[in-house]
Amino acid sequence: MDVPPAEPAGPPARRWEAPPEEDPTRQRPQPAPAPVPEPAVPQRRPEVSHLGDRAPTYAAEPGALPAADPAALDGLTGLTPDTVLEGARYGTYTLRAASVRGDSARFRGEARRDFLLTARFGGGDGALVLVALAGGDRAAPGAAAAAVELCRTVAAAVGRSQERLADDILAGRRDALRSGLQRLTDRGYGRLRARAADLGLAEEAYTAGLRGLLLPVDPRCRTRVTFGAGAGGLFRLRGGRWEDLEPTGPSGPSAQPGAAEPAEGSGFRFRASVARPGDTLLLCSGGLADPMREEGLLPAELAARWSEAEPPGLAAFLADTQLRLKGYADDRTAAAVWEA
Repeated sequence: MDVPPAEPAGPPARRWEAPPEEDPTRQRPQPAPAPVPEPAVPQRRPEVSHLGDRAPTYAAEPGALPAADPAALDGLTGLTPDTVLEGARYGTYTLRAASVRGDSARFRGEARRDFLLTARFGGGDGALVLVALAGGDRAAPGAAAAAVELCRTVAAAVGRSQERLADDILAGRRDALRSGLQRLTDRGYGRLRARAADLGLAEEAYTAGLRGLLLPVDPRCRTRVTFGAGAGGLFRLRGGRWEDLEPTGPSGPSAQPGAAEPAEGSGFRFRASVARPGDTLLLCSGGLADPMREEGLLPAELAARWSEAEPPGLAAFLADTQLRLKGYADDRTAAAVWEA
């Protein structure tokens, strides 16, 4: 009888062993901590500071509010805010504009007398941007209302003539621009004289200095037109240096050919010029024009701040226009244009 061969032996059976008990004194490895984000560096806020060794007489921030007349809340000077701020960007230029109540008016609880108006008339590349600003003597009883009325009258006339003005600017017809803008400016002052007579005021008690700026929206056009009369100023920052484009007399800083073109005997000022890349044009009321002409510290500081590659934001521009100097406490209104 045959015996079947024995099957080959398999691998030895594995003995089951219980896992070793953990040593309670042994510390388990801990996961690496998540990286802690670095705290954001706070950006420095724009500050309203003063220039010179002596601080101005009044505080930098608003104090008393002006008294309000419940029967005239929607009139020319019903409720005038302490500060107005505006900005825009078209084509190759950036616009910043601000109007700020002066330190003296803030302290005495008086309303801002300067007025600022910005508007775009028309659409597309044929549109025009207008900046109109006006400021009067703070001792004149009708200065605030006169500034409002003058800006609105001139703006309405510009708006009605927008197409013709835009065509004249694009075609370079400076004589037509000068005569047209002088006519509408004269009409504006004519209305002020008539209003002063109605109110029983002297003409000098109901008037204001006017400055206007026309900016084409068309990016191909770099012509900038300024006009006006009375107190105020026009300055240009080019190559890190300021030029006063409105001569104040034979020995003034800008008594040079072509700096400004006032009409004979009228005090009307007109300028149409082609902006260069890097230029900054500054249009302002008398409250800022005076220290720009009379104090070297202010134009030097603004030149340093405004020579950077990018124009200032709205808050920074407002702080720049409020750089304070002892002896200059009037309202300040300014519009500046940065050329890319």
